[in-house]
Amino acid sequence: MDGLDPSIMPATGTPEPGGLTWWQAMECLVAITLSRTVIGFDVVELAPIKGLHAADFTAARLVYNLMGMIVRGNDI
Repeated sequence: MDGLDPSIMPATGTPEPGGLTWWQAMECLVAITLSRTVIGFDVVELAPIKGLHAADFTAARLVYNLMGMIVRGNDI
């Protein structure tokens, strides 16, 4: 989660100003899943902020999208 820009992921221990946008992150993950066999992944560094739920949903959506990319593989 640290690699994402704080404008979309403020709830992390080490925010990265100028980090990846959502679509840049998705492009990177698509490239990885198309060129490699992914057998597992770990999404870390979410530091929930009380009352701020957008970051939680962003992390969940990232996991959901990555699982779909892995399942689809080269069929995208």
